[in-house]
Amino acid sequence: MREDIKTPLEMLYHWERGTPQSVFLRQPKALQWTEYTWAQVGDAVRRVAAFLRAKNYPAGSRIALWSANSKDFVIVDLAIMMAGHISVPLYPGQDVASARYILEHSEAKLCFVGALDNTALVAGGIPAGVERVGMLGCVFPVETTLDEILASYAALQDSPIPDPESLFTLVYTSGTTGNPKGVMLVHATPGRVVPELAATARQTPGDCRLFSFLPMAHIAERTVIEMVALYMGGTISFSEGLATFGEELRSVQPTFFFSVPRLWIKFKEGIDAKVPPAAQKSLPEAHKAGIRQMLGLSNARFILTGSAPCPREVQQAFIDLGIWVRDGYGMTENCIHGCGWIQDEPPVAGCVGKGISPSVKIRLGEDNEVQFSSPALMKGYYKEPEKTAEVLVDGWYRTGDTGRFDEDGNLWLTGRLSEVFKTSKGKFIKPGSLEDPLGGCAQLAQVCVFGHGLDQPVALASLSELGKSLEREVLKKALVSHLDTVNAQLPNHERIKQIFVTRDEWTVGNRLLTPTMKLKRKTVEDQYRSWVQSATEPDAVIFE
Repeated sequence: MREDIKTPLEMLYHWERGTPQSVFLRQPKALQWTEYTWAQVGDAVRRVAAFLRAKNYPAGSRIALWSANSKDFVIVDLAIMMAGHISVPLYPGQDVASARYILEHSEAKLCFVGALDNTALVAGGIPAGVERVGMLGCVFPVETTLDEILASYAALQDSPIPDPESLFTLVYTSGTTGNPKGVMLVHATPGRVVPELAATARQTPGDCRLFSFLPMAHIAERTVIEMVALYMGGTISFSEGLATFGEELRSVQPTFFFSVPRLWIKFKEGIDAKVPPAAQKSLPEAHKAGIRQMLGLSNARFILTGSAPCPREVQQAFIDLGIWVRDGYGMTENCIHGCGWIQDEPPVAGCVGKGISPSVKIRLGEDNEVQFSSPALMKGYYKEPEKTAEVLVDGWYRTGDTGRFDEDGNLWLTGRLSEVFKTSKGKFIKPGSLEDPLGGCAQLAQVCVFGHGLDQPVALASLSELGKSLEREVLKKALVSHLDTVNAQLPNHERIKQIFVTRDEWTVGNRLLTPTMKLKRKTVEDQYRSWVQSATEPDAVIFE
C-alpha cells in the first residue's frame, strides 16, 4: 500500500495546477531579477524531459548535473526525474579526479554543464562519450544547450508519477578521505523528510522565501532550498556570486536561511569592524534589528548552520544579537533527517539538539558513536555493498561521530572516531574538543589540531581578515593570550604547545577543504607536518 507521501514530481504538478502564476524561481543579473512562475518552470521541465526521453536511454539511466546553482539546476533536476532517470549532481568546484571518478562510477550517459569554479576542469573531468549539454553560465564546448532544447522540443503532456521506492538521485559524498561514495536516495525520501523539516522551520505554504547560494549538489542545500520550495510552494532566489551576494540577500530577506560556519565567521568579522564585540550584546534592540536587516535576516523564522562545527563564540555572538543560529546535524546518508535545535528558546551554542521529528531515532553505540534510525535512510552506497554493510546495521546508520546526551536529552557532538590521535606520552586526544575553543579567537579563521607521535598537541591555523590587518607583534600577543586562556582550562596532556599560522587560507581550490567546506584533516596535516616537526623556535606562535 502506498504511503501517504508525495514525491517531488507530484508537488511540481500540484503547484503547476493550483498556483500556475505564482513565482517559483528568481534569477539575478546585475541585481535585476527575472522571475519564473510555476507554469513556466513546469513547461521548461517538460521540454527538457522530452529531450531526455528522445535519447531512448534505458529507464533509470544516470544523468549528471555539474553546475553552480541557478534556475536551470532545478529545471534539469526535475526533468531528469520526469524522464525516469537518476540525477548525479557534482559540485561546481569538484576536482578533476573526483569528477571523472563519479561520472565513470555512475556510468553517466549525459552531463548538463553550467557555471563552474574553474571551467578548465570540464576538459579533464568528463570522460569521452559522455554528451554535454550547456546550462546557464556554461562557457565550455557542448553538443547542445538548454536554450536550444527549450526551443526545439514540445512539452510532455503526461505527468508520470514514479515508483516511490525507485532511485531518484545518487549523491556522492564529498569525502574527507578516499573516493566519493554514491548515496542512493529514492523518490519517497523527500516526502518523508521535507514536510516535517518545513514545519520545524516555521515555513508555511504561500509564505516561504528561500535564498540559494551553497552548492545544490550538497544534500543539505538541495533539501532545505529546492525541496522545501517544492513542498511549501516557496520561491527560490539565486545568487549571482560574491560581488552581489550581500545586496541580493538584503533584497530577498528569506524566511528560512542556511549557511556553513565559514559565512557566519565572515558575517561576524563585518559586524566586528563596525561595532566592538564587547558592546554587541548590550546594544539597544533597535540597533540589533538594524544589524539583522543589514545582513538580510530580518524576516528569517529559522536559521541553520551545519556541515561543519561553528565556533561557539561566533554562534553565541549571533544569538546575543537576536539571530538564532541553530545547529543542524544530519548527513547525506539520512537526507539530513537528523537533529537540530528545534525548541522555541534561544539555542545553546555548540549543541545540536534533538531529532527534528518523532520519526528520527538517535542512540549512542559502542565508544559513544552517534547512530540514527529514520525512514529517510539511504538504500546504500551505489555498487558498494561492503561499505554499505559497514554503516547500515539492523536499520541504524553508524555515523562515525561521537557524542553525548545532556540531562535534557540534547545531543552534543564530541568528535570523530577516526580522528582521535595518541601523543608520544600515550595520551589519546580528540582534536575537535580543542579546535572549538581555539576557533573562538577573532584573529583566526580556521584551526586544525594534530599531534600523533608528538609530545603535546599543536594547532595549525589560518588568519581571519582581522588577523591579517594587524601588525605582527600585536597579532602574536593576541594569539598568545588566547592560547594561554584556552590552555588554562585544559588538563596537562591536552594543552596545545604551539600555534603554527599558515600563510594561505585553506580552501576547496587548494584541496584542503571538501566542496562542503569540511576540513580535509589528513591532507592539511600532511602538507604542514614537516614544517611543524622541523620547527626549532620555542615561541608559542610561529608564522609560516
